[in-house]
Amino acid sequence: MINNIRISAVSYTNTKPFIYGLQHDPIQNRIDLSLDTPSDCAQKLIDNKADIGLIPVAALLNLPYWHIVSDYCIGAVGAVNSVFIFSNCAIEDANIIQLDPESRSSNNLAKVLLKNYWKVDPKQLINAVDYANSTNVKTAFVQIGDRTFGKKNKFPYVYDLAEVWQQLTGLPFVFAAWVANKPIDPEFMAAFNKALKAGLDEREELLKQLPVYPNFDLRDYLFNKLDFNLTEDKRQALNLFLDYIKKL
Repeated sequence: MINNIRISAVSYTNTKPFIYGLQHDPIQNRIDLSLDTPSDCAQKLIDNKADIGLIPVAALLNLPYWHIVSDYCIGAVGAVNSVFIFSNCAIEDANIIQLDPESRSSNNLAKVLLKNYWKVDPKQLINAVDYANSTNVKTAFVQIGDRTFGKKNKFPYVYDLAEVWQQLTGLPFVFAAWVANKPIDPEFMAAFNKALKAGLDEREELLKQLPVYPNFDLRDYLFNKLDFNLTEDKRQALNLFLDYIKKL
């Protein structure tokens, strides 16, 4: 008996089209799907508790073997509207940056931009006790995913990290890619890719099933802000990002 392929995917709204595709395609009978936070998704691939993961690209540096198994990703060309630094002051004046406990890539993206774009070096805190709630005027924090929906108007300073990355590099950004930690049968990869595309093609149907968020346009997010195609520009951006991380 052939074991099912173990797949770990991020549980945020930005992944819903992919999940929809996998759950409405015959491939569902060939996979064991788990939904995790981005950092847990990466750790499962690192620990060989998954065969394929939609993992934050920064985690590629922790894998002894990896290859991308899909034409699709979680990416953006310019502002993505769900990966931010929120701040009580201009980022150039912040002396503390609280990192997102659920993130790897976005924390690293923030570090890359702080060093190379803003050219500042605030103290970095992970698992801050007052994460996302600090009243210190000199504190900023990284936050990603659904927890950011509708928050843009709640802070005096807001920075969309995909937009700032594009200002730094002229390139789009890849937050997460479908990655395997071992060779995968090409026939399965083709079927997997087809299911992901089917999910993207059904975004209108998916929207009917998703909650309505106050002060957040989910349709605009899924159709315009997110860019799911893993283009050559995005592959170039991915490799450049990994180079930047190595130099932190």
